[in-house]
Amino acid sequence: MGDGESRGRMLSRRSVLASGVAGLGALGIGLTADLDSRPAVQLADASNVFMEQVYSQARNCPVHLVTMYPKGVAREGLPVCLMLHGRFGDARKSAGGLPNWLSDSVAAGRIPPFAFLAVDGGGNSYWHRWPGDDPMWMLLDEVPRWLAERGLGGEGGRPFAAAGISMGGFGALLYARRRREQGDPLSAAAVVSPALITSWLEMSKRRAFANEAEWAEMDPLRHIGALGDLPLGVWCGTEDRFIDGTRRFIDAAQPEYASTTPGGHNSRYYRKALPELVDFVGTQLARSSDR
Repeated sequence: MGDGESRGRMLSRRSVLASGVAGLGALGIGLTADLDSRPAVQLADASNVFMEQVYSQARNCPVHLVTMYPKGVAREGLPVCLMLHGRFGDARKSAGGLPNWLSDSVAAGRIPPFAFLAVDGGGNSYWHRWPGDDPMWMLLDEVPRWLAERGLGGEGGRPFAAAGISMGGFGALLYARRRREQGDPLSAAAVVSPALITSWLEMSKRRAFANEAEWAEMDPLRHIGALGDLPLGVWCGTEDRFIDGTRRFIDAAQPEYASTTPGGHNSRYYRKALPELVDFVGTQLARSSDR
């Protein structure tokens, strides 16, 4: 199928996710203020978004936590989906329209309530360990403790799902693999425009891995089987620079939902894909709760 064509499909081994949310507008909330106070801050005009700063031993630095939950719903006890940011991003820039799309879908009864948590993972980390900086350790060990302290997440504060954009998509798939290796698999993972690069020559330009062997050990494309039967949602624009790697992933992983429609690696495409991601994650939460 050529890049000029549009497709959004469920692959045959799984059931169909209804998606009627593409017309929702993106409502950015401006998470760019340099707020570094440690207590939680309720953002102006965003009563369902809280930002705070904590110290990460894993990363050896303070990190921001941004918690987004549906309007009109009590935060305490909500299940949590991680939202991992892209390259050169941070938690404060990760929300965009998510709080609004989440609120709308919950209010409409399409999905049960849950929260998104964004956290700083480093500008070019690909969410893996660097000397003196280990964002994956932070996700696996510190985030559950932070969530439990706030009365969020599942047993022990564990997130039930992970999502990410671009580099965050790579990180979400790596995190899902690590959770399964720990014997505590996720209920779902969802990625938009994941940074699935198909050659070391191209990846090496990003200076994110020490060598090809390190990248190969973590590359989601080479470890699809390690995800097991995890429900996956994948979105990528046909003009995105990562479309080739994403198509390879879709063909091999057979995700529950796969969408490759016109669009590039930019916020215009993300505004189309993210409302569907919200509904996908919520649908998987409902299914896991019914089991």
